[in-house]
Amino acid sequence: MITKAAMITICGRPNVGKSTLVNRMVGEKVAIVSNKAQTTRNRICGVLSRGDTQIVFIDTPGFHKPRTRLGDYMVGVVEESVSDVDAVLLVVEPIANIGPQEQGLLAQLGQGKKPVTLVINKIDTVEKDELLAVMAVYAKAFDFDAIIPISAKTGEGVEELLQTCEGYAVAGPQLFPDGMTSDQPERQVIAEIIREKMLWCLDKEIPHGTAVEITRFSERDNGIVDVEATIYCEKASHKGIIIGKQGQMLKKISTMARADCEKFMGTKVYLQTWIKVKEHWRDSDALIRNFGYR
Repeated sequence: MITKAAMITICGRPNVGKSTLVNRMVGEKVAIVSNKAQTTRNRICGVLSRGDTQIVFIDTPGFHKPRTRLGDYMVGVVEESVSDVDAVLLVVEPIANIGPQEQGLLAQLGQGKKPVTLVINKIDTVEKDELLAVMAVYAKAFDFDAIIPISAKTGEGVEELLQTCEGYAVAGPQLFPDGMTSDQPERQVIAEIIREKMLWCLDKEIPHGTAVEITRFSERDNGIVDVEATIYCEKASHKGIIIGKQGQMLKKISTMARADCEKFMGTKVYLQTWIKVKEHWRDSDALIRNFGYR
């Protein structure tokens, strides 16, 4: 029976492994990941129940200097997400230098009264003596509640981090039902899966200028799910690249996405995708809202 709960925000600059860490701690994939910055656009809740404690991890977009209205929205999500929670995990890479994004986050976190744990990720990529220098630099810059080195990729140090997170739980009701691991609706999860595959398959700026809208989501009597998705991009030239020669790139993206959708839904999924051009949609408040970034 759940008697304690904690809401914990995970923040950091782009591409430090926040979503990978959330997936590792929850024990299943609730947030998309890629090797490109700014993969996460919305706040996503990952829910973990351990014994009498439920921990809700809030995955946030990478903190960066915005260049579009969508970027403004993403930074706003981070700023809102670190205020009304029980604790904050600041995720950084094992570099003995505090970059401008981390400095900005530390300045913001310093204005609040929430406990902050520093999580040094990717320790599998450095020697242990290098790690000591990183810990010393950050310890001098901010009064952290704890400093925990981990590897979200291998799982090293994650159990210690989870025990620290349990310590932030307070007496209270269960926040999410048993068995629930994310607050995302099925439509949103499928849209994110499609966008993740574009991030892996497409180069440079093209995937960052895409959005996915699920225009049809229905379940047949035999359990098969029919999904129709429209992929929006910002330029006609980008549309051609996403479709690819003889439609091969779009077919590859759709095939990869369908496999993950079936794994997520636990049933057969028929996925159809179309491409449309919406120029400068990332600077349109109306379109940003329309694509689910509210």
